[in-house]
Amino acid sequence: MTWSPYYRGDGVRRDVELPEAPPWRKFPRHSQHEQFQPPPGLVEAVNAAVRLRRPLLLRGPAGFGKSTVVEQVAHELDLGPVLRWHITSRSTLRDALYRYDALGRIHAQNLRLARSDSGGDTTEDRDDIADYLQFGPLGTALVPTPSGKPRALLVDEIDKSDLDLPSDLLDVLERGQFEIPELARHAKREIAVRLWDSDDRTHVVNGRISCHEFPFIVLTSNGERDFPEAFLRRCIRFTMPAPTPEMLHRIIDAHLGSGANHDGSALVIEFIERLHRGERLAIDQLLNAVYLLAEQDVPDSGHLRDLLLRELTNG
Repeated sequence: MTWSPYYRGDGVRRDVELPEAPPWRKFPRHSQHEQFQPPPGLVEAVNAAVRLRRPLLLRGPAGFGKSTVVEQVAHELDLGPVLRWHITSRSTLRDALYRYDALGRIHAQNLRLARSDSGGDTTEDRDDIADYLQFGPLGTALVPTPSGKPRALLVDEIDKSDLDLPSDLLDVLERGQFEIPELARHAKREIAVRLWDSDDRTHVVNGRISCHEFPFIVLTSNGERDFPEAFLRRCIRFTMPAPTPEMLHRIIDAHLGSGANHDGSALVIEFIERLHRGERLAIDQLLNAVYLLAEQDVPDSGHLRDLLLRELTNG
């Protein structure tokens, strides 16, 4: 392709046809299971986690494909759509297991009482606790599936969690079950609760959920903190190795094809050298640079390369 300045900064309106997006930036987003290239040792770690029914804790810099591992495993083992729990400093175990909208239920009850007091029709009103309950991503992962297979769950960037969250997870990871207190105290013995990111429901008896097959769980960490030993011993741990030139070329070919118009040899060498100097870079930055700098007539390609391969700092 030939470089074209779509935006020119002169304030003139133009009928511009934008180019096709890079394969990894097309929406709606699709799984990258075909493009992911596992580094040496990862296949063995995944199989150990699958065989032992243990979570897989992946450590490594941002942008090295850790979160894509679960997509490839879920596809190869036919585990269905990947459930995702994106960790923040406010994430709690309860929200990951289930969510109960108590305030919404109270508001609905007040509206029903107001209609009743004013003589309004309340025959269609109901107070069903199931309308205000939903499993979270971890809770859904523990719900038995109709096929009997385990589900796949990504717990992304667990480094960002509150200090207590890894310890809070211990009992669930060990026992594979949990209780919903609001249902355990409820008069009805069996209640249908909606699954995460789905309209499907599952029947919960006496407020307890127990998995039949422990889910395949991938936890990702950027290596920014330490975890309790009790948490670590429940995981299969794998650290993503520093990429080699051969590995990077395989990744580039997987995303862009092996055509000569995407030859990024010089960029790969520069990328590796900078990583060895301790700079923080992500592989998707390399893909961006190879993709754009392969175009013809790129003005000031050195400046564009520096822009795309800028170190991942706040500066």
